[in-house]
Amino acid sequence: MPARLLHTGQIVVDLVMALDKLPASGGDVLASSARFEAGGGFNVMAAARRNGMPVVYLGRHGKGQFGDLARQAMTAEGIQFSAACSEEQDTGLSVALIEPSAERSFISYVGAEGGLSAQDLNSVTVQADDYVYVSGYSLLHEGKVQSLLDWLGSLPTSVTVAFDPGPLVHSPEAPQVRALLPRLDLWSSNCEEALRFTQCEDIAQALDQLDELLPDNALIVVRDGPKGCWVRQHRQTRHVGGFPVKAIDTNGAGDAHAGVLLANLAVGLSWEQAALRANAAAAIAVTRWGPATSPDAQEVEELVARSR
Repeated sequence: MPARLLHTGQIVVDLVMALDKLPASGGDVLASSARFEAGGGFNVMAAARRNGMPVVYLGRHGKGQFGDLARQAMTAEGIQFSAACSEEQDTGLSVALIEPSAERSFISYVGAEGGLSAQDLNSVTVQADDYVYVSGYSLLHEGKVQSLLDWLGSLPTSVTVAFDPGPLVHSPEAPQVRALLPRLDLWSSNCEEALRFTQCEDIAQALDQLDELLPDNALIVVRDGPKGCWVRQHRQTRHVGGFPVKAIDTNGAGDAHAGVLLANLAVGLSWEQAALRANAAAAIAVTRWGPATSPDAQEVEELVARSR
């Protein structure tokens, strides 16, 4: 059986609204478009699935209109979900505000996905070559963090654990983060997140600091927007170039990068090859509206081939 992605994060529903500018406090603006989309952890899973990787969502999903939308989206992508539908809450909601610069701002409400039990996590038998994805948001949910950390500690070392700190994990000193770092095999973040987490002023310093914090053989991937990404392993750093495009919506680009990176590593590509394809996927994603805009493997290969 091929290596799977086991996603322990959170699927939410995004209300995506495009607008000319954010309103001032107490003000109002008109959006040029608005729609509901499955988002959050769904973006990474859809990216991996579209690039050939089997995916299982281990998190919770709610009872109600947003939970229904999340399940429909997972089913359409061929994503398996192992936890039963929550009877107490609906799936959470995130309002994504997209400006003409392609910058996005979020307002989020936590629903059923904010909880997770040992029973939820043990509903799937972990295979030796599986990839487990951990979101920094999960470390902030009191209803899931300890179950998640205990489960991660029980996994065999052959299982690859990937971590995306996200925008809200700011320091390696938090107890939950200190417990997680020794088990990580792969770090995936953008530059801003890496600088904030390490309290460094430039990316070279941040990569050095992450190298000190993570296990010796960990793969560190830091996205640098249209410039591509930085990759660090065994104290060696390499820059992998990006693909110039006109961005219209950056929402979900980092998730596309992470999902495609993992899908390509899982089939045995080198980190250089996987990072190049992840850069291509992120470049295509920012030319499309919405959160789960990752291209499939054929589109990625076509862009890589044109750049040669």
